Amino acid sequence: MESYKREFIQFLESAGVLKFGDFTAKSGRKIPYFINAGDIKTGEQIAKLGEFYAKSYLEKVGNKRTVLYGPAYKGISIAVSSAVALAKNGLDVPFFFNRKEVKDHGEGGMFVGYKPKAGEEVVIVEDVITAGTAIRESMEILSPLEGVKISAVFVMVDRKEKGKTEKSAMQELSDEYGFPVYSVVDVYDIIEYLEEDPANQENVTRIKNYLAINGAKI
Repeated sequence: MESYKREFIQFLESAGVLKFGDFTAKSGRKIPYFINAGDIKTGEQIAKLGEFYAKSYLEKVGNKRTVLYGPAYKGISIAVSSAVALAKNGLDVPFFFNRKEVKDHGEGGMFVGYKPKAGEEVVIVEDVITAGTAIRESMEILSPLEGVKISAVFVMVDRKEKGKTEKSAMQELSDEYGFPVYSVVDVYDIIEYLEEDPANQENVTRIKNYLAINGAKI
């Protein structure tokens, strides 16, 4: 495993973002592990998370200027920290996020921050994709932005779960919308990391059993 992947998984676990147990995902699936960016609680932690997203962005997109979109609520801090980290690497990108409810006073509207213009590309930054539900919701929210192209999605972890077909939810989204979906690590990286310590055997077994049922076959 690449050293940065191990470092990232260790960071997720130490920050309480990666947990093991019994959880229910937004898709309704019962899952043996949970990844929640909402458990990032300190300035140091969110800064570190942004650095990993920035590293992934620069590897996949390069120095191309796009607009970062962070879906409320967890995506907001990810977008901000990623923009800061990219700026430290010499790439100053704008960012924006949505309100859960449209504001009908003051400046009004659905979005806060930068207003993307026709011809610009938007990159969605989210914490995780299970069945693709949250990203499809984001696409509906972003649909009124005329002339704006959604060019990629970045998440922390690819869960490698099937979506509506035997394909992974991430692959389905890519096929459906025509943009790539990138992750810093995937669930098999997490399994490899856990297998380095025999004390993690129960969690490894539960995750593998879950993937045998819900894992993507294509």
